[in-house]
Amino acid sequence: MQKILVAALALAFAVPAHAQDYRDLHRAADAAIASDIARDRQAERDARRQPYASPGHGAIHTATAARNACAAKAREEAGPGTKILGRIAASTMSTGWEVEGEVGPLGDRRSVPFVCSVRNGSVSGIMLHSPD
Repeated sequence: MQKILVAALALAFAVPAHAQDYRDLHRAADAAIASDIARDRQAERDARRQPYASPGHGAIHTATAARNACAAKAREEAGPGTKILGRIAASTMSTGWEVEGEVGPLGDRRSVPFVCSVRNGSVSGIMLHSPD
């Protein structure tokens, strides 16, 4: 709302004094609101297309990139001080990769296996299997 007021005030100063009536300011505020709504809707559409974008990894087009992105996401999900144990396996799927591995213990906890999906060039989901 504050952005809208700032935009309306800026527009009010930009419009010549003789044209500054209620209707002009109202139109400017309506345009700012419509612009914000359109921007928010576009951001929502982008988020649905790539819900788990892989920052720092760019688009994922190789098995190695899939393993690296999933390893980073698994460490992030497991918490600070964890590391990847053993080898990470990436299996090819029709639209990407399925990556499996184990994230290392923190303190005296056991290791935790994980499964990660890479679809259409980005990490689309990760699941850590909690120990019983």
